[in-house]
Amino acid sequence: MSNFVTTTDGTRIFYKDWGPRDGQPIVFSHGWPLSADAWDAQMLFFANQGFRTIAHDRRSHGRSDQVWDNNNMDQYADDLADLIEALDLKDVVLVGHSTGGGEVTRYVGRHGTGRVARLALIGAVPPLMLKTEANPGGLPIEVFDGIRKGTFDNRSQFFKDLTIPFYGYNRDGAVISEGIREEFWRQGMMGGLKGQLDSIRAFSESDFHADLAKVDVPTLVLHSDDDQIVPIGAAALSTIKIVTDATLIVYEGADHGLTQTHQDRFNADLLDFING
Repeated sequence: MSNFVTTTDGTRIFYKDWGPRDGQPIVFSHGWPLSADAWDAQMLFFANQGFRTIAHDRRSHGRSDQVWDNNNMDQYADDLADLIEALDLKDVVLVGHSTGGGEVTRYVGRHGTGRVARLALIGAVPPLMLKTEANPGGLPIEVFDGIRKGTFDNRSQFFKDLTIPFYGYNRDGAVISEGIREEFWRQGMMGGLKGQLDSIRAFSESDFHADLAKVDVPTLVLHSDDDQIVPIGAAALSTIKIVTDATLIVYEGADHGLTQTHQDRFNADLLDFING
């Protein structure tokens, strides 16, 4: 049910592989600073539906090797390609949340859709998170500098604090789950500090416009209109203007961690999209 694949630069990437081997594969890419464990509920749900479900720990995250160099979006995409090719996966549904949405988008940009049937971008960072002259709806660099400082100074406390806006626990009527908060912290603390700091630049400054323009498979763009981590305007609402065959689903009043807080609804919507 779990194993490692060694990438072309010698990095060991941990992955889970659940469900029937002859099922259509769904490959899940996680957000920062988490691990494949963030997808456990989806992996089990879809494996029980007859799909082969796979999720990996991004390099320097979770149980994968913690490396000093190459913690960048191009390498993340190439690691994903190495995993898909090592398992000889075909007709793949790629699902990426947050930073993972950037990873799967860059995979398409660098490796094409020869092995890909569908793409799902969930609360995803493309086209570009950083505010620039050409991207005025993005977030200012000071936001990401703050994330870097919080992670470097005391990442244990920062990860705990981050769960509040991540899951919308600061909104009126929110029911806080200490279990979800502790699980976020656990996954985050499994990763390496250097790689996690590098990844902040990767998810915030990578420009995915050219990658999105190469997407030629049916694509689900699912986002919350109250996402406090990846605001919908510069993300999903811009992505659907670039991808030709894209379906937008907006969860009103939901949060960035909607795959957990709205688990049943999300699983049903993703299943409907995959079944076409």
